Amino acid sequence: MKRTPQDFAAWLRDRLVAKGYNLGLRGGAVSRFAEDAGVSKATVSRILRGEGSTEIAVLEKIGEALGVRLGTMLIEAGVIAPDELDRAQRPQGHMTADQAADELGIIDPTARQVFRGVVDTLTPPPGDPTAG
Repeated sequence: MKRTPQDFAAWLRDRLVAKGYNLGLRGGAVSRFAEDAGVSKATVSRILRGEGSTEIAVLEKIGEALGVRLGTMLIEAGVIAPDELDRAQRPQGHMTADQAADELGIIDPTARQVFRGVVDTLTPPPGDPTAG
């Protein structure tokens, strides 16, 4: 289940307090954390009000400042559900040499043929105990 911006705000507040940021009215924690994370005070304030931020670059900076991995930030911010992240990190099936060439932008027919030859040479035969 994806989390809401309000869930993310509560989660972030808890992390900030645990890291020693005083979120009281005169603590200055929002400004200090924004500076530490390299994002604007307005952005941090907006997130803490439950108005959310799904900008991955912002979530990455906040995560770095908190010592939290980007995947966790994406889940906590409601950008991606935990099972979606798990599937993305553990892709099913295998990519063919042609699919890999497409992904790498290898369009020249001769270069694709050489690439396929390299892949074929490095691919263990079916049933080989070294195949992963």
